[in-house]
Amino acid sequence: MGVDPGLTRCGLSMVEASSGRKVVALDVDVVRTPANQPLPQRLLVISEVVEHWMETHRPDVVAIERVFAQQNVSTVMGTAQAGGVIALCAAKRGIEVYFHTPSEVKAAVTGNGRADKSQVTAMVTRILNLQAAPKPADAADALALAICHCWRAPMLARMAKAEAVAEEQRKAFAARMKAAVR
Repeated sequence: MGVDPGLTRCGLSMVEASSGRKVVALDVDVVRTPANQPLPQRLLVISEVVEHWMETHRPDVVAIERVFAQQNVSTVMGTAQAGGVIALCAAKRGIEVYFHTPSEVKAAVTGNGRADKSQVTAMVTRILNLQAAPKPADAADALALAICHCWRAPMLARMAKAEAVAEEQRKAFAARMKAAVR
């Protein structure tokens, strides 16, 4: 499940990955909340829709865009709060959550970490073999997040395994050094 968090528009997507880089879009939607609605109510709406999505689609993992600094502090706060609500929904179900930066997503999908929205949308449309480009951009971004995670997950798993092996080796070395000092 890929999520482009936001208070006004929150993109949700569900994809299925198979061997290689084959990814199929299963569902995509954008949750909208009115800007004049109180913040707790907006977060509740997002939470309820995400809970329904998770219940319906039963994702293995959730990939959420990592909030990066933006010029508008209230926008970044709202985006972070929406992302937190989504991560909480996943955690309550025991679903792993991964965060990807916008540049990681753009690089994975287009090959360019500085790609613009139209380039991301065009590549998402091509990768998923869609008849029409997903709209609005939040839908395309949610699909891009899901694609990014599907393609990066094997590398992330290898890195985690390598880090675990390195930690075990560090502990074994420290134990040998401690024994040698005695």
